[in-house]
Amino acid sequence: MPFINVQGLTKQYGSSIYALHDVSLAVERGEWVAVMGPSGSGKSTLLNILGCLDSPTQGEIIIDGQKLSHLSKVDLARFRAEKLGFIFQQFHLVPYLTAIENVMLAQYFHSLAEEKEAAEALRRVGLGNRLHHLPSQLSGGEQQRVCVARALINQPNLILADEPTGNLDEVNEALVMGLLADLHREGHTILMVTHDPEIGRMAERRVNLHHGRLTEVSAAPIQEDLLVDNLLQAVWRAEEAAGERFLPADRLREFMTNRATFLLMAKEGSISLEGGLISLTPSGQRRADQLIRRHRLAERFFYETFGLDEDRLHENALRVEPLWTAPVTDKICTFLNHPRTCPHGDPIPIGDCCLKSQ
Repeated sequence: MPFINVQGLTKQYGSSIYALHDVSLAVERGEWVAVMGPSGSGKSTLLNILGCLDSPTQGEIIIDGQKLSHLSKVDLARFRAEKLGFIFQQFHLVPYLTAIENVMLAQYFHSLAEEKEAAEALRRVGLGNRLHHLPSQLSGGEQQRVCVARALINQPNLILADEPTGNLDEVNEALVMGLLADLHREGHTILMVTHDPEIGRMAERRVNLHHGRLTEVSAAPIQEDLLVDNLLQAVWRAEEAAGERFLPADRLREFMTNRATFLLMAKEGSISLEGGLISLTPSGQRRADQLIRRHRLAERFFYETFGLDEDRLHENALRVEPLWTAPVTDKICTFLNHPRTCPHGDPIPIGDCCLKSQ
């Protein structure tokens, strides 16, 4: 049985208004799912019902083998405290309590408040030096990280995040999404509501809601694979231009417009993002080498075979190179006698066929 199993979920107001209409959804243990859709599509309603903060008009919800409809109000409160962790867009911190006291308050509803454990949770989210600050003394990003620590204090099986970066700037958005990526790697199940496609890319799977109806369940499409390839090449070229690795991420134009995708790439191990510096990992380097080699060989091919002007080579190479498999690329390289540079004078990474010809 899936970790979360939703069948025929409907939330109706009055005789004709549906926040959710016959929604069915399965989420496996350890999966990260983004619930996406425009404002008013039913995203937050779904999250609130799964979080035992609201009840459906009809339908069945099973989380970790427990049918929510079989629980009393007291049991629902206990289930919520023991099994779920919430991260809201609005931070919902008690204004007269310090960061550590806000986390300890969440502990109190779960078991016993323990200052050492609460402090460790805050250190984990990078707030070890802000334990005794009030919410008004913290930035928006720091307040959201307090919320992450609060959500983790009961070691929940399921993390429910409602627009977790909606009130954050770019830097804190990256920090919070990095924390969620870490939690996913550790095996937590995450259900995240967002309207931002960039944030949605962080998840393994995206569920789209429209007017309360489930319209699509989508995995990463081919277009996003192409985006990752293009971003790997952007890092490769930036390192080539700078003559060094470990470049400041905020100086890479592509990073500023595709932050969430870069975080996903870091999670998957093709790039490294440490201390604000970006670099290709060995696996990312190999993939980028192949992509750059294919593109520059395509430029050389059009230049030598068809005599195209240099200013037209890039555009034409982009059209044909996605069709070139690795064996085709090697055959083109052999046909061109293993060139070392493209027509613009930029180096072409060597391939296996080049090594064999030496």
